[in-house]
Amino acid sequence: MLLRDGLTGLLTRFGHEVVAAVGDADALVAAVTEHAPDVVVTDVRMPPGFQDEGLHAAVRLRGERPTLPVLVLSQYVQRAYAAELLDSGDGTGVGYLLKDRVGQVEEFVEALAEVAEGGTVVDPEVVRQLLRRRRDPLERLSPREREVLALIAQGRSNAAIARELVVSEAAVGKHIGSILTKLDLPPATETHRRVLAVLTYLRA
Repeated sequence: MLLRDGLTGLLTRFGHEVVAAVGDADALVAAVTEHAPDVVVTDVRMPPGFQDEGLHAAVRLRGERPTLPVLVLSQYVQRAYAAELLDSGDGTGVGYLLKDRVGQVEEFVEALAEVAEGGTVVDPEVVRQLLRRRRDPLERLSPREREVLALIAQGRSNAAIARELVVSEAAVGKHIGSILTKLDLPPATETHRRVLAVLTYLRA
């Protein structure tokens, strides 16, 4: 809500008319139907589940209105989300930015204007992640992190890994946290990140 109110004030200050500011994906779809805005700004995660409701609403809207400009904000780089959004609609008038970019006010407003005019704006970090997609996903891990991940893949617990490597369980926990970050596995309620990390290891 704070981000929504902040964006509303920011855009109004720069001379834009905010025709609706809503709190969930269904309300977003309804507002677009009612107001036919020049551009939509949405978060990837929206109530009630705070998963990817906003993204799916954006993709749905662009499916119904291929030329509708949409700028999506995300807390983390989600490569699958970015790819799905960029493939939606007619391929124009789309943007995917990390929320940190909103703090750079002029840059954000310029990006929004570019999307509204039919351009494509993708956060530089998202581009780097997308380009990295074809590389070995484990290349970012240190040798010790690879060792820890290999033991996780063998079904070892943190305590067992600590005994194997002769380190503390706290050290193992730190390694696992770093592994999950480097493999782009942010916290989520409906997925088990440890399992996803093992699947990534096995594929690689």
